[in-house]
Order: sequence, then structure tokens, then C-alpha cells
Amino acid sequence: MATAFLPLEGVRVVDVTSSLAGPYCTEILGALGADVVKVEHPERGDESRAWGPPFRQEASVMFYAANLNKRSLALDVKRGRDVLLRLVEDADVFLQSLRPGTARRLGFGPEQLRVSNPRLVYCDIGAFGRTGPLRSRPGYDPLMQAFGGIISVTGEPDRPGVRVGASLVDIGTGVWAALGIVAALYERAQTGVGREVDVALFETALSLVGYQLTDALHTGVAPGRFGTAFPLIVPYEVFPTQDGELMISAANDGLFATFAERIGRPELAGDPRFRTNPDRIANREELLPLVREKLAERPSAYWLEQLDGIPVAPVQDLAEVAAHEQTRATGIVQQLDGIETLGLPLQIDRERVGHETAPPTLGRDSAEILAELGYAAEEIAALAESGVTILPRS
Repeated sequence: MATAFLPLEGVRVVDVTSSLAGPYCTEILGALGADVVKVEHPERGDESRAWGPPFRQEASVMFYAANLNKRSLALDVKRGRDVLLRLVEDADVFLQSLRPGTARRLGFGPEQLRVSNPRLVYCDIGAFGRTGPLRSRPGYDPLMQAFGGIISVTGEPDRPGVRVGASLVDIGTGVWAALGIVAALYERAQTGVGREVDVALFETALSLVGYQLTDALHTGVAPGRFGTAFPLIVPYEVFPTQDGELMISAANDGLFATFAERIGRPELAGDPRFRTNPDRIANREELLPLVREKLAERPSAYWLEQLDGIPVAPVQDLAEVAAHEQTRATGIVQQLDGIETLGLPLQIDRERVGHETAPPTLGRDSAEILAELGYAAEEIAALAESGVTILPRS
């Protein structure tokens, strides 16, 4: 399903990241045509390889989903620093997500690498960012959901906050990193000089609660949890039906009037307590029980038909999502080596941007990449013998 849209063809990306944010970024770049060299420790590889079960092709399903379109170079970057420096000499992009200060200590910080390659776009993917009292601390997605306030606004109001089920901080950070890198490459085409791109999980977390945090900055009051509801619009939440659940979003007064009529309660739209959205927010506790009572009388299929034209959707689990004809119709599901996965949520000229290759096994491309760098066969064998790299099993 690989697309002909390959604007980054000829761009070499050296990826010294692990977990999810960095790998997702470089997966995007790879789908857009870049040659991504994933540098992994020869003994353990990317830590996310072991985050399972479930596993796909000897690695966790998380690793599989975030490491398409890459080649794997197994390299101990401490003992094989010279190899890494040679790799970066002609690279266009370098990414790392090591603990703060580690890259500079090992000799491949931005200033060190860009001395010999001023065209290099250097991307640092960090936890809390480069400044502030927490700059030296490590971090993962759930920590940032906690520290960044996302957990505090997620869940039911009378129960403890919960982590969002998707790794949205990691994924969001990967997208921001890809955007920054592509922008820097675009500028480089005009200036001939690379840039230093910085992204941080904490900053992504803050951006995801933008309007809530803006309110807290103004009032000093923390917003609460509303379950599936949206605090700024009523009705805008999940309602139980006779046999399931529906998410209903009557986002303006006209939609609410239509909604009230379709559920057989037209008088609600004319009630002074519910006439406008601010009225409905002020009287949320009076309105919602009336809506719940009515919707519980009939099955979901009935209401989906009745509410046609109003924003409404059934609450599905992921097995239902995977099987739904709409998921298949988008063309986002693709098959690589007999395994179904997802292309990018991006179409160009009505063509899906997809993936060419499944994730590599650890060190699969080591010999090939080292040969491209000018290492002779006996030198490659010596690096493997010393444990600086590993070669694919014959």
C-alpha cells in the first residue's frame, strides 16, 4: 500500500530513540520516504521490543506499530562512537531521546555533531524540557499524564482520576517532532544550514489540556472531571440505551431543539431552563436525567436511526472498530508480511500514505549499513566479535 508521495526520499535519518515518541516520529518520516536507520543496543535493542505480550514477529505489538519503514543497526554507542560519528557525517537528521546530558557526555550532542555537519537537523526528544527544576528527570507518557494534569480531568467526578488509555502524550510528541524536523528541512533547502529541534513530553501534555490550563491560569481554580461529558456543552456525553451506549453531541441550540424533538421531548427546547447552552450548563442536573430516562427506553439501533443528522455514535470496543466497514473503507488498514497494521492518518491526492516494510529484527541491517559507511568485511566481523554490533542470523 506504499504511496508514491515520498517527499523525503534521499533524506537519511539516524534514530537513537526508544520507547514510543521518537520511534513514532521516525516512522512518519520513513513513510514519507526517508531512509531511517534505527540505532539499537546490540544486547537488548529498543526497550519497547520487550513490552508484551502480545508480540508480533519477535517484538511487542507496540514496537511493531511504531517501527515500520526502518533499518536496524545494532550498535553500542559508547564503544562504537566512531561508527556513529561516521554514520552522522552525511546524515540529514539525527534524533536522540537519551537522559539529559548523556548525548553530550558521549560526544554526540548537537554542537559536537553539527561542527562537521552544519546541515544536520538535530532533534532532542526529552521529558520535561531543557530548563526548569525538573529538566534532569526522565519521564514516560503516564508520568506526564499525571504531572501535566491530564489524569486530573479524566474519569468520573466521584472517583479517582484515570490515565487515558491511548499513549496520546507519546504520539503527540512524535507528531510535533516530525513537524519540527520537516519544517527545519524545508528551511535548510533555502539556507543550507540545519536547526536544533527540541520537543518534550511535558510540553505536549500541556498542549493537550490547552483550554483547561488557560482557564486555570486565569482563575487559579482547577477544573474537575466530567466522565464522558464535555463541561462546556450540554448535552455532550455518553448515554445508556436499552442495549448499549451512545455518545451524543448536541453542540448548539439548533441541534438541541432537533434532538429534543427526535427523542419525543420537544418541550425541552422551549423550557427556559434549557433554551440556550449556558442555560443547559447551569441546569445540567435537571436536564440529563430526563434525557437518560428517554434514551433508556429503546435500543441503540433505534436511536441511531431516529437521530440521523445529529452528531451521535455508538461506543465501540477496538475489536468492533477493527471489524467495522468504515475502518476498512478508509484504506488505513494495510498488510505487511501477513500482519495487518495501520498506515498514516494522511492522504495525499486521495492516496493513503502507507508503509513499505515491516519493523526490522534487531541488527538485521547492521552489515549492510556498515558496508555503506565504508567498513570492510573483516572490520565488520571484528566489530561483531567485540560485541560493538551484531550481525543478522544466517
